[in-house]
Amino acid sequence: MLMAKRLNSSRLEDVFFRHLVSNMRNGVLAIDRQGTLVIANEESRRLFHLPPGDFSGEPYADVLREHPDIVRVLGGAFELQSLPNRAELRLKSTDTVIGYTLSLVRDDAGEVVGAALFFKDLTHVEQIEERERLRDRLAAVGEMAAVMAHEIKNPLARIEVLAGLLRRKVPESPDVQSLVGDIINEAKMANSIVQEVLAFVRPVRLQVDRTSLGDAIASAVTLADGKVERGSILVDVNLANELPSLGADQYQLTQVFSNLLINAYEALEGRGRIEINARIARTSAEGALLPDGHQAVPTVVVDLADDGPGMPPEVAEKIFNPFFTTKAQGSGLGLAIVRKIVDAHDGRIDMTTHNGKGTRFRVTLPVQPHKK
Repeated sequence: MLMAKRLNSSRLEDVFFRHLVSNMRNGVLAIDRQGTLVIANEESRRLFHLPPGDFSGEPYADVLREHPDIVRVLGGAFELQSLPNRAELRLKSTDTVIGYTLSLVRDDAGEVVGAALFFKDLTHVEQIEERERLRDRLAAVGEMAAVMAHEIKNPLARIEVLAGLLRRKVPESPDVQSLVGDIINEAKMANSIVQEVLAFVRPVRLQVDRTSLGDAIASAVTLADGKVERGSILVDVNLANELPSLGADQYQLTQVFSNLLINAYEALEGRGRIEINARIARTSAEGALLPDGHQAVPTVVVDLADDGPGMPPEVAEKIFNPFFTTKAQGSGLGLAIVRKIVDAHDGRIDMTTHNGKGTRFRVTLPVQPHKK
C-alpha cells in the first residue's frame, strides 16, 4: 500500500513538473551527457521555430542544427570550469537576442548527468534600450542643430530678399537674371534643409484621434505625387476589410507614408511598381507588438514594397541615421523623421532590402496607443 502511494505521488510530481516546464514563460532546453535532448518546452519551440513533435531522445545537435550558436553553448557546458550565471547572445539564425543561464544537472550522488539552458527573449528589451540610446544621441545633436538652424535661417532669408531686389534692378540683363535666379533657388533649397532640421529636432507632439489608415495613405499618395515626379509608377493599395481605425495622429501618419513613397519614387526613377498592404495582427506570430515583452496587443501592420534596385548592405544599415543620404541633394533626415514619428506612436519600423531586388518598409502600429 505504501509503495503504491509513493509511486502515485511520484507520477503526480512527474506530471506536475512537465506541465510546469511546458508553461514557463522562459525557454528551457536540457540535454544529457550523451548529447540527447531531454526537455524542450513551448517557449523554446517558439523561439527556435521547431516543428510539432516530441524531440526527446534525439541528438540535440540534430534538432538545433539551424541554430549553431545554441549547439555551441550547450555542447560546451560539460567543459567549462565556471558556467555563465547571466549572459546574452544574439542568434545569427534569427537575429534574436536572448539572455541565458547555463546549469549542470546532477544526480543524487552528485554526478553530472546533463546540462540545462534557461533563457529569455530579450529582443524587445534590446529594441527599447536602443531607442533610448538613440534618443539620447539625438537630443545632444538636436540641441546643437537647433541653434545652428536658427542662426543660418535669418541670413538665408536676407540673401533671398536681396537677390529678389537685385533681380528687379537689372531686368534687361538675361545673364544677371539667370544668376540671380540660381541664387534664389539655392537659398530656397538651403532654407528647406534648415526647416527639415528644425522639424527633426523638435519633439513630436501627437494630436491623437480616431484615424483611418486608408485616409492617411490616400493623402500620402496625393502629397507624394505633388512633391516628386511619379512617371509611370503603379501604386497598388490593398487594405484588409476588417482593418480598425487607429488611435493616432493622421497628419503625422500621412507624413510617414508620403516620405516612404517619395523615397520609393526616387528609387524607381519613373518606372516600376509599389505595393502597399495593410492587415491586422493579434498574435506575436502574426507580427503583433508586445509592449510588455509578453502580451500581444491588436496591431496594424503596413508593408510598403517596391520592385526597384534595392540597396547594398553598407547603405541599408545606415538608412535611418540622421543626416545620412546617398542623394546628391538632400538633408538625410526624411527616414530619421519617419522613425521618430513611428516611435512616438509606440510603433516600429523595419526595412528589408536586397541589392537589385527591391525594398520593403514595414510599419507596425498599435491599434490603441499605449498608456505612459
